[in-house]
Amino acid sequence: MLGGRSEASYQDGPNRRRSPALSTAETRIARIIAAEINATPAQVAAAARLLDEGATVPFVARYRKEVTGGLDDTQLRLLSDRLAYLREMEARRDTILKSIKEQGKLTDDLARAIAGAETKATLEDIYLPFKPKRRTKAMIARENGLEPLLRAILSDRNANPETLAAGYLSEAVADTKAALAGARDILAEELSENATLLGRLRDFMRAEAFIAARVLPGKEEPGAKFSDYFDHREKWATIPAHRALAILRASKEEIVTIEIAPDPETGATRATGMIAAAIGIAGEGPGDDWLREAAGWTWRVKLSLAMYMDLLGELRRRAHDEAIGVFARNLRDLLLAAPAGARPTLGLDPGIRTGVKAAVVDATGKLVETSTLYPFQPRNDLQGSEAKLIEMIRRHGVGLIAIGNGTASRETERMVGDILRLLPADVPKPTKVVVSEAGASVYSASELAAREFPDLDVSLRGAVSIARRLQDPLAELVKIEPKSIGVGQYQHDVDQRRLAQALEAVVEDAVNAVGVDLNTASAPLLSHVAGLGPRLAEAIVAHRDANGPFVSRKALLKVAGLGPKAFEQAAGFLRIRDGAEPLDASAVHPEAYGLARRIVSACGRDLRQIMGDGAALKALRAEDFVDDTFGLPTVRDILAELEKPGRDPRPSFKTAAFAEGVEDIKDLKPGMMLEGTVTNVAAFGAFVDIGVHQDGLVHVSQLADRFVKDPHSVVKAGDVVKVRVVEIDIARKRIGLSMRRPDTPAKPGTGPARRSGKPAQDKGARTQKGDNGALGAALRAAMTRKD
Repeated sequence: MLGGRSEASYQDGPNRRRSPALSTAETRIARIIAAEINATPAQVAAAARLLDEGATVPFVARYRKEVTGGLDDTQLRLLSDRLAYLREMEARRDTILKSIKEQGKLTDDLARAIAGAETKATLEDIYLPFKPKRRTKAMIARENGLEPLLRAILSDRNANPETLAAGYLSEAVADTKAALAGARDILAEELSENATLLGRLRDFMRAEAFIAARVLPGKEEPGAKFSDYFDHREKWATIPAHRALAILRASKEEIVTIEIAPDPETGATRATGMIAAAIGIAGEGPGDDWLREAAGWTWRVKLSLAMYMDLLGELRRRAHDEAIGVFARNLRDLLLAAPAGARPTLGLDPGIRTGVKAAVVDATGKLVETSTLYPFQPRNDLQGSEAKLIEMIRRHGVGLIAIGNGTASRETERMVGDILRLLPADVPKPTKVVVSEAGASVYSASELAAREFPDLDVSLRGAVSIARRLQDPLAELVKIEPKSIGVGQYQHDVDQRRLAQALEAVVEDAVNAVGVDLNTASAPLLSHVAGLGPRLAEAIVAHRDANGPFVSRKALLKVAGLGPKAFEQAAGFLRIRDGAEPLDASAVHPEAYGLARRIVSACGRDLRQIMGDGAALKALRAEDFVDDTFGLPTVRDILAELEKPGRDPRPSFKTAAFAEGVEDIKDLKPGMMLEGTVTNVAAFGAFVDIGVHQDGLVHVSQLADRFVKDPHSVVKAGDVVKVRVVEIDIARKRIGLSMRRPDTPAKPGTGPARRSGKPAQDKGARTQKGDNGALGAALRAAMTRKD
């Protein structure tokens, strides 16, 4: 953003060299990705080279805008992912070409078809006839001399196939039935390896197929949570990801069977017709009749199964992509939630029999005191607990009280409310906030927590985490594996490698968007800074512990193992407050300090005076500072940074106020208006914590007084919202909420999808206090349970 050297640029301009000639494969890749991310091939090629040279996405997005033409981090992430996929595809293309050429079967037409294949599936379809395979029935039929029989039937449709078959009997072929079966096996294999036919059938299935689920006999009771899918059927092309994932899980647990097929009344006929057309059946002769029957057999026995497997794989990938996308968006919102600020904070991890764990951290997050309180049964030491908390608040000047939202949360919040009323007038009243404690127990038992607090009981470590995540959610949540934070949809069912990659990218982008204080950041936080990683982060902390705070960004180069490349990538995202170099506290990259000083000198004032003075900077023209090294995007970014140095992109802090007297699901009544915090957003709606230990669901149809396609366009994790209770199911712990005005009628098409002519009854899942694995589909009447 604020560096922007252009010596590596591949755009035209002063002293900027053009990109080297790209290979045919790289040109094709650049063209494909450019269309997908709304960029030009030149931009893609420039970004790809930077990434290949070891540059990170945050660095390229912020400090190499001239090089890439201003590609943002979202475009660059997609570019990076697709680059890997398409390069793998090009490598496979080369392997296939080489294999077919070595077999002596490569023709010009075949080479052109391979070169024109746009997906891995198409490539594999083309390669099927040439792919080494196990011994097949068709191979055996050829060995028995039956291929000429097939050719004879194909060439003379008026001849009787049985009469023709009589001429191909042998010791291995006992009768005409066996001969014709062998000929059919050869034909079926040829059809199964016909790339054009496979492509047409696949397109037909994508457009026309239905996915159906049926419960297995005797599985009704053990599979009750999947009851909405015991007799379910809907279009394959439009099934929402959460329903697809629910059906896939039910199948994996052997509760239901899955079928993916076209309409039973017309689909098989249409598919057989496509196969017949590929054979060239047009007449009504005996050969045509036999071939038509063989086409139907090929569909039933071979190609329908192949299409089922293909579409099942596509459905799984599609659903995984959406689930990973939902998780990534929610995680980003949570990481970039508003920090309450650097104030002494009391963290409370509520509990009943085991006690309420209390921990006070100072403004920098350093632990200063811990205690375990027993205000509830069986000890009921409410008076002693209140006295201890008042003492801790007074002694440490506590400004914030963070209360975990688990068991006994509302009881603990009520106790804290009483304490605040009891505080003497000369003690400033802290602000109490209920925060999500998802993942706190995971952190408490982690190796990282053990190193940080080797002498502290595991249960008390959770209270420390709760306090710190209120001060700065980002700095604390990076210590927890993202999958443990509990904002995912069917996260345990999706491709774990892809999920981990996507979540790591989200964490990296969030950390670098905010910036990191070099002299206070923990190693886990530093490890996500562009160009660093865990090893260098540990080295930085060790150097800081041994030598004291860093006095400048340049001092980073004294850290063992941290070279110029890592410094280039990381420096702009690291901050040094109150240092000798004012620009070290900003997002201006050290490589652009000269440009920043040139801009400041144009104002005729000192750097420290000009930083933050928007009026003085607005009089400058960015175009006047463009030169051969720095382009207009970098100049504009530096002007913006000088105006608001080190600005935090996160929103200002605010918290929900839970209703007094509403502490359990039994306290809820339809029509109640409550305030709550969005804890999770799924494709079918948003979960909201309203302080009753069960998150309620605002179904997508209830999010606004207008049609909502994507819930993320209305709410995000961490938002404070007003909701109305519309339905309560105490037995199943389900809460239906609405954000619509009470008098606003639902618009057509805003409710759950329909299937089999009846309203969809989407399976729910337990609310979010249970396993943070998978979220179920939207439940009936806008309620859900969490699974």
